[in-house]
Amino acid sequence: MAENESPDQEGMDEGLADEWAAAMNEAGETGDDEGLEDEWAAAMTEQDVVEPIKLEELTAPAVPGGAVGSDLDLIMDIPVTLAMELGSTEIAIRTLMQLTQGSVVELDRFAGEPLDVLVNGTLIAHGEVVVVNDRYGIRLTDVVSPSERIRRLK
Repeated sequence: MAENESPDQEGMDEGLADEWAAAMNEAGETGDDEGLEDEWAAAMTEQDVVEPIKLEELTAPAVPGGAVGSDLDLIMDIPVTLAMELGSTEIAIRTLMQLTQGSVVELDRFAGEPLDVLVNGTLIAHGEVVVVNDRYGIRLTDVVSPSERIRRLK
């Protein structure tokens, strides 16, 4: 018996341990793993043999209305943002705060160099500025191939 334990407390601990052991035996848990391993082995041998399932081969769904481009029709009305980038530069916030009307900001492009045409931020073409009926426009000079656009997305 420990120095701090009374004789009554020791008897309570033994009684609790006996109750615990009785509950474990009643539940079929003896504490040794051999019974558990035997049950597991028996369950595994009772398993049926697994056979592969045969699935139907998938075919392409029929296009409604018989039109070949019907899938594209679903996305034709989705709006996208088209932007032309003349150039860019990096400046400190201090310099940005000092800009006033008439300030000149030097860009990273040379005069006459083609602009970038971006759709939702992805480069799709290069072009040059034109004026049509007193409005600015852009004439596409080089369109990026679809495979190159996909490569740039990654």
